[in-house]
Formats: sequence, C-alpha cells, structure tokens
Amino acid sequence: MKKNFLFTSESVSEGHPDKICDRISDTVVDLMLKKYPEARVACETMVSTNRTIIAGEYRLPEGILIEKEEIEEQVRKAVKDIGYEQEGYHWKKMHFECHLHAQSSDIAIGVDQSGNKDEGAGDQGLMFGYACKETKALMPAPIYYSHKILKEMSVIRHNNRNSILLPDSKSQITLEYKNGIPIKASSIVVSTQHVKNCSQEDIKDIVRDVLKRVLPDGWMCPEEEFYVNPTGIFEIGGPDGDAGLTGRKIIVDTYGGASPHGGGAFSGKDPTKVDRSAAYLTRYLAKNVVAAELASRCTIQIAYAIGVSKPLSLYVNTDGTGNIDDNEIEKILKNLIDMSPRGVREHLKLNKPIYVPTSAYGHFGRDPNEGVEGSFTWEKTDLVDSILNELG
Repeated sequence: MKKNFLFTSESVSEGHPDKICDRISDTVVDLMLKKYPEARVACETMVSTNRTIIAGEYRLPEGILIEKEEIEEQVRKAVKDIGYEQEGYHWKKMHFECHLHAQSSDIAIGVDQSGNKDEGAGDQGLMFGYACKETKALMPAPIYYSHKILKEMSVIRHNNRNSILLPDSKSQITLEYKNGIPIKASSIVVSTQHVKNCSQEDIKDIVRDVLKRVLPDGWMCPEEEFYVNPTGIFEIGGPDGDAGLTGRKIIVDTYGGASPHGGGAFSGKDPTKVDRSAAYLTRYLAKNVVAAELASRCTIQIAYAIGVSKPLSLYVNTDGTGNIDDNEIEKILKNLIDMSPRGVREHLKLNKPIYVPTSAYGHFGRDPNEGVEGSFTWEKTDLVDSILNELG
C-alpha cells in the first residue's frame, strides 16, 4: 500500500437537494416505525423548484392507518426544520405529491417469517463496512472532517436566523498522508449558498473560523489552496438550483471513497432491507475489530439473497495490519453475532424511529444516541470484550 499520498473526500449539507430527499424519505420511515415497529417501508423522494414528490411502498398491519395528510404534514415539517423558506423552495408553499402504495405481496412472502422459515433478506446484495485508526471515531480522516466542517456551519446557520449562510452547501478536503498517516490538509473547498448581495470575503472569514475550530492544530491548508465559493456567487441553491433524489450520496453517507461500497443506498428503507441494516452491521463489526486492537484498519463484506436468512458470505480484510489471521477474525465474528436479517435488527435495535438523524453528515463516525435516543447503535464498541474473550 502507498505510504505517501493525497486523498480527497467530500460532504454535502442537510440542505443539499439530494440530502433533502434523504431526510424526507427517512422522515417517512420513522413515521411508519412509530406506528408499528415491524413496518415495511421503501420510500423515494424527488425535489425540484417548489415541488416535492414521494413514491414507493409500505406495509402496516390491518387496523393501523396512516393518512396522506399526516405524511404531508411531517414532510413539510422536515423541510422547515432544514431551513427552506425561499422563493424557489418553501416548506409551506411547495407543491407536494404522495404516491406511496402497498408493498408487493411477492416481496412480502420472501421476507416474512413463517413456519420453520426465518425472516429472509429483503433483497439480494452485498454490503461493506470499514474502520481505521485515523480519527477517534475510527473513521477515515477526509470524510470525517468534511462532515465536521458542514455540521459546524449548520450550527451557525440554525443559531442565527440572520446569518448570511443558507442551507445548501458542500465541502471537500484533500489530506496529505505521510507513512500512511494523515498530517495536514493540502487543499480545502467549501461552497455555500448565501443571501443576496453579501460579501464573499465575509463568507470566507466565517468558513476560515470554522476550520480553525474543526481541524487539528497545524492542519490548515495554504491560503492559496483555500477555496470558498470558487464560482464567485451561490445565491440560487437547493431544489431551485438543482433537482434532488434519494440515495444519490452513498459515498458521502459512508466512508468518502476510502472503502469499497456495495452500491445500495440507506435512506427511505426499513431495517429488513439489508442494504441498510447489513451495512450498519459491517461497520459495527469492523469498528469493534479495530477497537479491540486486532488491526489498525478493517474492511468487512457480507452478502445476502432475497428471502434467505443466512448470509451467503462474510469477508474480512485487515490490509496487512491485523495481529491475527483474517480468517480467524471471520470465525470469531460468526460465533458472536447472528447475522440473519432478524438477528441484525434485534442486536442493533433497529426497529425504532431513529433514522432522521442519519440522513445528513454521514451514517458512520457518529456518537451513539446522537440525535434521538437509540440512534447509531452500530457505532458502539460493546463487542470488544466478547471478541477478546473468544481469543482467550
């Protein structure tokens, strides 16, 4: 593996058009799970100029009803909470359409537990999890700091309604690595929507102050490699500037390109969908492997078939950093965790309305219980003792 290199990751804010869609889709998921913890949901969202459309499928038991008016109310609250009260996209004035329908009975048969058949996976697919020692959160440093920049800017905007910052923003950070360890930023790019007729230098000063608070000492890039709104103006943003769709920021959601990705998005899906739950599982396992000092870097892959409860494969790769053989780590993890879809949901307590906080600033590298109680259970390192006991 290369020891000296540059690596770049990006993040987008909660007000980015695609992230608005992720937020709305997860709002629908949480609404359904509040009604019934075993609800099935697959919700997609599209936004454009003063228009929001949701579509997909769901299933609730007979007698538990949900009205489209209730869904619309929650969607508008979500958009308002993000901060959209603009001429081109406004929580109150936007046109809203709901095209949710009943879940396919063919899918339900494959997934449902019945007789001697355990609950099957909601779809085929492969998922990856990753952890490394680059940050305290055991996340790759470029994506970790890209998220932190935008989260801090969001705090400024939410705490001051007169801020010149508006909801839509992006960050990108390139870090220099020496001997495989990140040592400083070589360039930083931040683009943020702003109010009309404000000074770009004022925006740059705000961002510079954010970077001083967020980055480790000595990590700031040279001034000539510090880019804020490189086009010179960013007044038209959000869905008025670009359409958005659920699930288009899967690298932002995970590891910033530092790890492979199975291709499946998370937001809008209930936890029987292994795209979501198994990605959380693999992160949980990889993080606990690294936290247990078995390796300084760990990638885990798992695969499923629709309607089948047992995983088809489990793969562990510590990239030469492991203190024991990777195959031995695989055996330990298989002994510790029931990796069926039902087992994953129960172990990580995923049948709760915990998903809105995941819809922006990454699904990984977050504090357990951040946002709402029970969120980010997959970020816990409560498996470390069990791993060490398996090793004797």
